[in-house]
Formats: sequence, C-alpha cells, structure tokens
Amino acid sequence: MQYVISFLEGIITFISPCLLPMLPIYVSYFAGGGERSARRTLVNALGFVLGFTLVFTAMGALAGTLGGFLKEYQTAVNVVSGLVVVFFGLHFLGVFRFNLFRGSSRAVNAEGMGFFSAVVFGVIFSLGWTPCVGAFLGSALMLASQQGHVGEGILMLLLYSLGLGIPFVLSAVLIDYLKSAFSWIKQHYRIINLVSGSLLVLIGVLMATGLLGRLLSLLG
Repeated sequence: MQYVISFLEGIITFISPCLLPMLPIYVSYFAGGGERSARRTLVNALGFVLGFTLVFTAMGALAGTLGGFLKEYQTAVNVVSGLVVVFFGLHFLGVFRFNLFRGSSRAVNAEGMGFFSAVVFGVIFSLGWTPCVGAFLGSALMLASQQGHVGEGILMLLLYSLGLGIPFVLSAVLIDYLKSAFSWIKQHYRIINLVSGSLLVLIGVLMATGLLGRLLSLLG
C-alpha cells in the first residue's frame, strides 16, 4: 500500500500548479530548442526522467538509512514525519502559502540538447525544483524514513519517480493531443489542491499516530 501511495504522489506532483504549466517549456527543451522530432523528444524526455530519478532514489536511500538508525525512536520519527506531511497538506489546502514551494525560475539553455545533457537537466530539475515538488516528495521521503531500510527507501522513491516520470514522457510525446486535458486540469486546480491537501493531511495524521504502519501491516 505504501508503494501505491508513493506512486500516486508522483502523479499528483506532475499535475501540481507549479509544474504542469511549465510542461510546454520542458518539451521545447527536449526538442533541443528547434523543430520538434518525436524520437528526439522521447529520448531527451527519458534522459530527463532518468536524471531526477537518480537524485530522488538517492534521497530515498538516505531517508531509509536515517530511518534505520532511528528505529529505536520510531514513535518520535512517526510524530515528526507526520507533522511535516500535515504541514505540506495545509499548504496545499491554502491555510498558508510560502514562496519556498514555487521552485526555480532559471532558464536552461536547450540548444543542442541530447540524451546525456537531458540527464544533467533532470538532475538540475530535481535540485532546483525540489521546493516546487517538495510537498509530495517530502511526504514520500517521510514515508520512506518510516520503513527504516535502505532498499525500501530506494524502492519507494523509485515508484515516486515513476509516478512523476511516466506522465512526463507520455505528455512530452503526445502534448499536441493532450491540450484539452491540460486545460481541464488547469480549470480545476482548486479542487485538485483541496483533494491533494486533504490526502496529505490524512496521511500525515496516520503517520503521526502510528496508524499508517498498522494499516499497512494489515493490508500486507
């Protein structure tokens, strides 16, 4: 169940208000700043996804390692992790707003972008836009830390990256056919934010009280 949650968090990150509107710009980067080629766009999009996946899974490994060291303080870890996720959820619900979550606005030179430069771009994205994707990335990391194992942390953040990366790749290739879907999402951002924020608050409360671990053990 925790793996499903991580994957869904990646998908919701993709449609977040600070990420989805930037997709056409990313697609122009993947195209190398010139006329779009489906093959080139696909290859560069895959490189981009690989770049941020490497960084996010490394974060997952670190979170799992730290969680393992803090296993004897599991109750405190649960409370702190849960409160952090609740904090992220309240941000999505609009209880308060911080510019920290808006991400970087720096431009990227897309001229001549190839697979390896797209991987580097993905790494830059994962670091420069961590504040933007921070709510659900943070939730996934907190969930990974509760597992207390490096392998679990890597797997959970890999699934998070897949949840974010698969829509990225599909949208990069099919963007001309998905404009109406993107428009619908943009028109309903308020509802999406309310649902996303409520989900985060719920997960945070379950984590803080230890109920999430019990629920996952029952489902496992």
